[in-house]
Amino acid sequence: MESQRNISEFILLGLSYNQNIQKFCFVFFLFCYVSILVGNLLILVSVRCSDLFYQPMYYFLSHLSFMDISYTSCVTPKLIGDLLLARKTISYDNCMLQVFALHFLGMIEILILTIMAFDRYAAICKPLHYLLIMNRTRCHLLVLAAWAGGALHSFPQLLMAIQLPFCGPNEIDHYFCDIFPLLKVACTDTYITGVLVVANSGMVTLVTFVLLFGSYVVILFSLGNRSAEGRRKALSTCGSHITVVILCFGPLIFVYLRPPTSFPEDKIFALFYTIIAPMFNPLIYTLRNTEMKKAMRRVWCQRIFSEEKHN
Repeated sequence: MESQRNISEFILLGLSYNQNIQKFCFVFFLFCYVSILVGNLLILVSVRCSDLFYQPMYYFLSHLSFMDISYTSCVTPKLIGDLLLARKTISYDNCMLQVFALHFLGMIEILILTIMAFDRYAAICKPLHYLLIMNRTRCHLLVLAAWAGGALHSFPQLLMAIQLPFCGPNEIDHYFCDIFPLLKVACTDTYITGVLVVANSGMVTLVTFVLLFGSYVVILFSLGNRSAEGRRKALSTCGSHITVVILCFGPLIFVYLRPPTSFPEDKIFALFYTIIAPMFNPLIYTLRNTEMKKAMRRVWCQRIFSEEKHN
């Protein structure tokens, strides 16, 4: 592929040229990244060290938290570091790696959200068969299928990116490497590649969103014959999941499900699924979840007590 390009790095234009805005963004995104790490690690450790790990919903939630940490770590640390630099660059190889990692981990996260919706459907609509449907082996297989789906989605994206020729212009109007910004600086007709990206990323996003939305509509309609307490608990859980879906899928649909081109506004929308959604996920899944809050108090209070006793 070396013969198809004569550049070794790309220049990232970032979010803004204004120095004051960059300083504000540095502080804000540093706070966001620390919040993402602390919040998701808190969920991950609390679930893994408690009995909740053996409940399907929390088993999937622990995987979602791991994906949130991994996904945002592909983008946010470099974004924060670049805000302190006058010239923001990324090597060609790291750019291709970032394209692959973002689509791989992002697809896994989307599929885990879909699995969580199926889990809630089974728990609410098929309560008598729930433990049979969501047995431990099936939970493991579903997570494995999510990883396989991530690979099936991301490898074509990587192959399309690697095959793009770059002859000179190397300024990407974004804060990370993605397919559409790369198409803009490639020195060839990229229409077919753009259509393939929309068919891959755009249609996957749309189909997954429709499945998720449909599953929650079915769940909500099935609540009519439940007790008031059962409806309250189900609505609380599903409300949390629907909030996450909207935060994640709204911007994704805007970015990927449209004619193959890129706009300056894409950077703002990308912040929602690369930073904002991973930051709010721990709050959304814990503040309204009594079992999660109890598990956190139990795990962390025991740890503190054990350390004090040891000292």
